[in-house]
Amino acid sequence: MKPERIDLLVHNIGVLVTMGGKHGPRRGVEMSDVGLVTGGAVAIADGKIVAAGAEADVRAEIAGLPIEQSLDANGRLVTPGLVDPHTHLVHGGSRENELVLKLKGMSYLDILAQGGGILSTVRATRAATEDELYEKARKSLDIMMLYGATTVEAKSGYGLTLADELKQLRVTRRLDETHPIDLVSTFMGAHAVPAEYKGRSAEYVKLVIEEMLPEVKRQGLAEFCDVFCEHGVFSVDESRAILAAAKELGFGLKLHADEIEPLGGAQLAAEMGCISAEHLLAATDEGLKAMRDAGVIAVCLPATSFNLRAKSHARARTMIELGVPVALSTDYNPGSSPTESLQLVMTLACLNLNMSPEEVFTAMTINAAYAIGRGDQVGSLEPGKLADLVLFNAENLAYVPYHFGINHVDTVIKKGRVVVAGGRLLEK
Repeated sequence: MKPERIDLLVHNIGVLVTMGGKHGPRRGVEMSDVGLVTGGAVAIADGKIVAAGAEADVRAEIAGLPIEQSLDANGRLVTPGLVDPHTHLVHGGSRENELVLKLKGMSYLDILAQGGGILSTVRATRAATEDELYEKARKSLDIMMLYGATTVEAKSGYGLTLADELKQLRVTRRLDETHPIDLVSTFMGAHAVPAEYKGRSAEYVKLVIEEMLPEVKRQGLAEFCDVFCEHGVFSVDESRAILAAAKELGFGLKLHADEIEPLGGAQLAAEMGCISAEHLLAATDEGLKAMRDAGVIAVCLPATSFNLRAKSHARARTMIELGVPVALSTDYNPGSSPTESLQLVMTLACLNLNMSPEEVFTAMTINAAYAIGRGDQVGSLEPGKLADLVLFNAENLAYVPYHFGINHVDTVIKKGRVVVAGGRLLEK
């Protein structure tokens, strides 16, 4: 249905990246086809895209409609709003003390075994009030938006009691209601075995299945359920039991899989019909093929492997060649990846995962959107989708990951409203 007016026309775009033309996540060579348009424009009404493409075509399509506001892109690169499909946004405290431990050669699992890592953040999160968690996460969301993110997934998993998991999830809901960024909530009570259940993981799994999952569902606080399937955390069998219970309750499924050891997490993600499997540094070819055949999206987290000084990284090149859809994320968290910058992740994905700039932007827009069940709403600039756009101070895609360590974002538009202008947040 044609609108009565155009609320915002973004014109004089140097290079427009539409990501349009195909339904579903991109695989293989499709990840290099980003729908480039030179000399583009985007017309917006009621927070959604009316038309996007060559400026002459867009103006012809909206001819006769009044234009309330025009925004001159001044030849900038314009892309869909970036989507961050894997974060641990809501948490208390910080873990910069672990930097020295890592420099001395202590591994992630060694730190966790000594009561640090996730368990350190659990203590801080339990001690924090909801308002304290809200303010800390809100500041991070502001940074994410300044760097181009318009949709963000947020996991719980730092409470590890029913009350504290619900506390985290309530904060996520409150942020979704009050911040311009759209949040997608994931319950991850199976992020670690809490200290009080040490040596009794079976009892904790029972708590997650019988008490936490039903209550989270009853209160409608999460859309997805995630589990950390890893040696020293949750076994394949334990992870399967939790995911099966979550699936029975109607949750979408995600899985932290094969990050450190090849336990078979990728195969489990395929078996259970997960929407995505995350990390995957140690995933085998067999596991990746199972994911491909089951339609599981691989969410790679190059900032995490970089920060952990891993000797190898997720095999994104192999995933793409096998036909596995690949998405990228910050994995923002206080320990293994304390960064809110998707632009840093772009550079690391090019240099360490051997992905092209086109593949990187595909992985951070349309594929990331499908990895959190939002591919029909965001991730591409097509009529009917939310008007989420980023204007970069760049003339082409490659310049953004190439010139690293700075913020290239000039303007962010969320649901048709300018929320960042001139690289600065506008008052909400």
